[in-house]
Amino acid sequence: MSRWAFEQAAGRAARLLGAARTKDLAGLLARGRSLEHALLDLPQPHLDEALRAVYAAAEDQAVPLREAAAYLRGYVAGWSDERSTEDVRTVWSGPATPGVPVRSTAQVLVELVNGADRELLAMTYAARPYRPLTDALTAAVARGVDVHVVVETRQGAAGLLGGPEPAAAFTGVPGLRLWHWAPEARGGTGARQHAKLAVADRRTLLVGSANLTESGVRRNIEAGVLVTGGPAPERAAEHIRELQRRKKLVRLDSSAGVQGRTGRRGHGG
Repeated sequence: MSRWAFEQAAGRAARLLGAARTKDLAGLLARGRSLEHALLDLPQPHLDEALRAVYAAAEDQAVPLREAAAYLRGYVAGWSDERSTEDVRTVWSGPATPGVPVRSTAQVLVELVNGADRELLAMTYAARPYRPLTDALTAAVARGVDVHVVVETRQGAAGLLGGPEPAAAFTGVPGLRLWHWAPEARGGTGARQHAKLAVADRRTLLVGSANLTESGVRRNIEAGVLVTGGPAPERAAEHIRELQRRKKLVRLDSSAGVQGRTGRRGHGG
């Protein structure tokens, strides 16, 4: 009998929880603890939905709690084996050099988004609409990927970003969640959200110098690395999620942060 719904729910919960907390959940299930008990023992609001889905799927598909626990433990074991193999490659924007095989930032970025099936987290300083990326993000949201993009704001950049707000590059993607570094959480004037990265399913991480603009991923000379497997993608995703949980990163109010104002020209590539 197929238990696809339970396996999907358990896999998503495991990826959100991480290995250690997934083992904690497996221990609760093995002892027959209720959903309410699990919510108290793993008190992180952003995990509630995933925990509820595991218990609901187990009940709907008649999966005994001990069997659910064994599945989660096996998932973690297999996941750990898979992640122990790490592949690191360089990516470049700008001109190619004959005879030197390198991958382009634009191609790798779109492939990373297209390959996500659960979670996609991205951070950028500047952003401009780039159709291949917008199309890939729209398709990701449509297939159920939880997509979050952290941007800088013109206010946060203190005059160094010209043109429209970076967030405006993503307003055409329904369901995408926009975040920014809360002004009150910054360490003082001059602190900026300058990270440029994307991480898919806590399995693949692209980090480098390129902003999410066509200039950044195609025309400028920019360098980065693509990390597949190993601990780096998971740690990056966990760090972003923890910044959200601690309200260092907060949801961007579109009425305040997404406006097409223009100003003096600044760093936007």
